[in-house]
Amino acid sequence: MTEAILLVGGQGTRLRPLTSNTPKPLLPVAGVPFLTHQLKRAAAAGVTRIVLATSYLPELFEKEYGDGQKVGIRIEYISEPQPLGTGGAIRNAAERLACGPDEPVLVFNGDILSGLDIAGLRDGHRYSGADVTLHLTRVADPRAFGLVPTDGDGRVLDFLEKPEHSADIVTDQINAGCYVFTRSVLDRIPAGRVVSVERETFPGLLASGAYVRGVVDHGYWLDLGTPAAFIQGSADLVRGLVASPALPGPPGEALVLPGASVHPGAQISGGTVIGEGARVEDGAVVKGSVVLAGAHIAKGALVHSSVVGRLAGIGPGTTLDGVVIGDGAEVGADNELTPGLRIDCRVVLPAQGVRISAARA
Repeated sequence: MTEAILLVGGQGTRLRPLTSNTPKPLLPVAGVPFLTHQLKRAAAAGVTRIVLATSYLPELFEKEYGDGQKVGIRIEYISEPQPLGTGGAIRNAAERLACGPDEPVLVFNGDILSGLDIAGLRDGHRYSGADVTLHLTRVADPRAFGLVPTDGDGRVLDFLEKPEHSADIVTDQINAGCYVFTRSVLDRIPAGRVVSVERETFPGLLASGAYVRGVVDHGYWLDLGTPAAFIQGSADLVRGLVASPALPGPPGEALVLPGASVHPGAQISGGTVIGEGARVEDGAVVKGSVVLAGAHIAKGALVHSSVVGRLAGIGPGTTLDGVVIGDGAEVGADNELTPGLRIDCRVVLPAQGVRISAARA
């Protein structure tokens, strides 16, 4: 048996209004909740039992997955009585583990899309005798991440918080959000209080002389915490740039889910998803976007790199470019919404309410 902990307690504030009614891991990515991709990849890697560490809207996770039978993995649920930080959440979830003290336990963050060889990371940890093994990735600009320098044998030398100056950047290796802990190490994390695994647990292990190992993986990796990354991750899955056993169809330029209606005169491309019951009318162009269940894209609308929420409506001739439309919102005809705009849930925007060019006669 291989056990795992999946951290899904965050509120996803950077993705609002998409997360106003739905926890970030349950948002549809490439046609299914993002968590489904993670669970099925874990099951394919030999994980047989997983503990979901929830906090925000916890009841929705059990409603979606039950005992885990539909994703091929046994699921246990535990909710934090109050936010405990990454390390505290891991320690809280460890109470539900059944494995022995010397067994490996996988720990995942619930907002990372990755092509990592999960089984290889677990097996390498077991063979190395490490106390903790971290998945590391390299990024062109590491300033927004914690840095993890290693020696030539992969032993972690330090954990450095987000660098404020270029002189502080000693490596382009960052913590990629997937770990393998030897179970006994998890049990040493203080219980019942806020603990940061990045600022307290890992540095404390290094100070104690523990063997903390880093494995740099050069495959696909993306943090889905922002709207732009959420859209990109969905499109990359649809186009097959990263594989997932949960993708509900063959890779291609678009994914049209059952019950959706796309007029033959409409154009959909760039990894677009058209959700169940959504409608795209004649002359509409939807590229690299996510159109959620029941939404309506009217005649001649242009939707690029955007998310259209559940049951939302986009009027004729309206243009969306890098925009998030909340659930149930109505955007009237001939609006021009530019990158970074977010329309909250159930807001009604009148025809020509927002434009960057002269209004039409």
